[in-house]
Amino acid sequence: MKAAILTGGGDCPGLNAVIRGVVRTIHNNGGQTLGMLEGWRGAIEGNTIELNPNETDEILPKGGTILGSSRTNPYKSPELTEQLLETFNKLGLDCLIAIGGDDTLGVASKLYNDHQLPVIGCPKTIDNDLSSTDFTFGFDTCLNTVMEATDKLRTTVESHRRIMVVECMGRHAGWITCFAGIAVAADAILVPEEECDIDELCERLKRRKEGGKHYGIVMVSEGAHLKGATVKQSGMIDDFGHVQLGGIGKQVAKLIEEKTGIETREVTLGHLQRGGSPSAYDRVLGTRLGIHAARNAIAGNFGKMVALRGLKIVAVPLAEAVGQMRTLYPEFMDEAREFLK
Repeated sequence: MKAAILTGGGDCPGLNAVIRGVVRTIHNNGGQTLGMLEGWRGAIEGNTIELNPNETDEILPKGGTILGSSRTNPYKSPELTEQLLETFNKLGLDCLIAIGGDDTLGVASKLYNDHQLPVIGCPKTIDNDLSSTDFTFGFDTCLNTVMEATDKLRTTVESHRRIMVVECMGRHAGWITCFAGIAVAADAILVPEEECDIDELCERLKRRKEGGKHYGIVMVSEGAHLKGATVKQSGMIDDFGHVQLGGIGKQVAKLIEEKTGIETREVTLGHLQRGGSPSAYDRVLGTRLGIHAARNAIAGNFGKMVALRGLKIVAVPLAEAVGQMRTLYPEFMDEAREFLK
């Protein structure tokens, strides 16, 4: 077995744990592993490095990915797709293990369906919005990063009697914002799944101040929707056609200050949420996913994605995994609302 690994899309804590799990398992079964550099770009251009257990044994606690990443889309043109297929054949590969989110796995699924390329997918997104898996690695580390940052912000807004709006990642799904909001005892949580009435929100914040709470924490997803207001966007578009979002935190902070008269500040946590060493949970989950991705490759069980279901790692069809985005389950916001009244 000669397998290649690539990591595509945004980086997140736990990627190196997956790589380590794949390499060890392939090696234990007499195989060889290559790493493709910078995601699909490396697969197209043939930029690879050899991976072995000794060199990957120490990468477990490291954040990011030792292979690098990019948002290159090999389906942007037929020439790029053909170049990728030629690279795969020139390297004499038996399998390609793609670690990534909806875009990366969507490419892997098309390669399997259109060209019968032997691929295995591994879900990666701190947004936790991939269907067919209960949780994705990186999500737990991200939550702890947001919680720790917001806990520190709390002390300054409490001292100055301000409101702090904390903007979190979450283009289409509010998993990070909702879970972090519950963890930090936020006064308001704005997620993409629900339209926010800014007037109602401001009345609630004023009532809390009148009740004796002189500061507030408002958690907002970058993709949240405001009733009667337009969310700003940067206008930049990546290779997969996604518009980069930005500005919701500043907009919410400005509206809150105008409508309540309470001094309001905004912090966009941005890429801070992706960084740092993975938590114990993400190290274990990433390792398990890597092991099972390699085992499926060895078994020739291609066109599948490894996923967490309950406490078990299972293989699901790639087409099923990328067919629908998993938004925040309504019951989590319902539970959070007990503290948002």
